[in-house]
Formats: sequence, C-alpha cells, structure tokens
Amino acid sequence: MRLLFGDSMVNLDDPRHAQLRRIVSRAFTPRLIARVEDDIRLVATDLVDRVERERPVDFVNAVAAELPFRVICNMMGIPEEPRRAILDQVDHASEHTGVQRPLRQRIRMPGRGLRALARMQGMVADLGRERRRRPTDDLISALVTADVDGRRLTGRELGAFFSLLLVAGVETTRNALAHGLHLLTAHPEQRALLLGDLDRHLGGAVDEIVRHSTPIIQFRRTLAVDHRLGGPDGPLLRAGEKVVLYYGSANRDETVFPDPEAFDITRGPNPHLGFGGGGPHYCLGAHLARQEMKVLYRELFTRLPGARSVGEPQYVPSSFDHRIRSLRFTY
Repeated sequence: MRLLFGDSMVNLDDPRHAQLRRIVSRAFTPRLIARVEDDIRLVATDLVDRVERERPVDFVNAVAAELPFRVICNMMGIPEEPRRAILDQVDHASEHTGVQRPLRQRIRMPGRGLRALARMQGMVADLGRERRRRPTDDLISALVTADVDGRRLTGRELGAFFSLLLVAGVETTRNALAHGLHLLTAHPEQRALLLGDLDRHLGGAVDEIVRHSTPIIQFRRTLAVDHRLGGPDGPLLRAGEKVVLYYGSANRDETVFPDPEAFDITRGPNPHLGFGGGGPHYCLGAHLARQEMKVLYRELFTRLPGARSVGEPQYVPSSFDHRIRSLRFTY
C-alpha cells in the first residue's frame, strides 16, 4: 500500500504530517467553507424530497450514505459521470476492513482492494493535472495550487488525501447518521426533547450520537517515546511497542462521563474522542461532519417528524469501524 500509493496523512508524524496538513488547511478558505455549507443544505433538501417521493426503506443507502458522498464530491469538484464508479471503488476498498475472512479470501481480497484504490487514485490524479492547467473554485484546484513554503500536493499525495477524505468522511458520517436515527428511535424521551427545540438541542444531540455510537472502534499505533500509562506509577510502555486506543472504552470512561451508558443529548460537557481528542491529528473534517449531521436531521425532522427506524440495524462484523450495513426506516 505505502509503496504503491504513498503515505496517507493519517499515518504520518511531524514534520511531514504538519507540512501536508498546512497545505490542506490552506485550501479550506472561508469562501469554500461557506459554499460547502450551502451545498449541504441543498443536498439534504434533495434527499428528503426523494424520501417523500420514493419512500425508500433503507435509511443507509437512501440518505446516510448519499449525503456525505455527494457533499465531498461536490466540494472536490468531481464530475457527475465518474461518481458511481468512484463509490464502487470506495466500497471495494473498504468493505473488508476489520472483517474476519477465511484464509482463501484474505489472500485474494488485498488484490481487489489495491486495484480499487489504484483506479480511484488514477481518476483523481487525472483531475488534479487538469485543474493545474485550468483551475476552478473547487477543493482539488485549491489543493493542487496551494503553495505553502514552496510546496504543493503532488498527484500521489492528492490521491492519498482523496482516498482518506472519501473513506474517512463518507464511512464515519454515514454510520453516525444511521446510528443517530436508531438511537433517537430507541430513546423516545430524547427524541421528544430534540424535536421540541431543535435550535437548543441539535448540537448536543450530534455530539452525543458520536460519543454513544463511536463510529471508529479502534486505532493501532506505534509509540514514538517511552510512556507511563496513567501517571508515574503506571505500567511502562516503551518506544516502538504497538498500542491500541479503543474509542468506545474512552467514550464510556465513568471518570469522565456520568452514567456513561445513557444516551443523553443534554450531556455537557461532552469531551468525547469521536474526532480524535485534539492534538496534531484532530480530525480535519470534524466541522464538516457536525454540519452534515445537524443540517440533515433538521431537514428530516422538520419535514418528517415521524421519521424513525424499524427493527434493529444490520451491522457489519468489523473490528475497525462501527458500521451499519442497512437500517429500515419509515415516517
């Protein structure tokens, strides 16, 4: 993976991580962010229109997966024609992440995932070359023309960032949106509280959905320095050792969250680790994800206040992300 496609920003340490992050941050101009927020509202409105018109039964395919994918493609400036092909490549590249498979499939599937990533990155590299020649006002143009200390994103880095943005941005937001609808159905008193005053409770509801559902289960990392866990008397973890952060455990730490198993949209403060918990790797898309969730829920519950899940979600048995394959719903 690294040999073929280079390093994704999520797997880099400083100074390379900081350098790439500055380039990407420079591209997120106020004008771009304002346009993206307008686009989220348009996409959310269109999706709820389609729900009313077509009455789909699966919330994941009809709404939760569509919103972040369309918003990111619009933001990046991806033409309509290759979008379905790109989504297929994303699904192929990520469908087996963290999923236990028989040995025969484990041998065969990496080739399929690599081919999917190669095709997707090839599409984006072609777009990047085109935008360098004829830049527009989309994010790809901003990324390939942003100059930070004489440095711009290469075609390979652009492809790696796009893959990260799609897999991280689409998968996590899709799962959070689906978990949220089910949590609000399973906790009618919290649903009534939210619908009674969306302006007051929507922000808190989004953060509590992220905390309670924890869309990413774990990240494994390698220690860069020696560290004593929990203070000077804790066990010594040595540089070079592998460690794992389990987000679901952190987000239910009873020393931080009173009654941590409860779903409470009024919880405050709510210092969950859903977006990484601060630091140099704090999620670049945290604001975007919150906006997508707030706008979609506002549109859905204002126009279709009876929207609710039906039955239990169908989960993917993944050890990496808390993925919902499908969620029946009605209004």
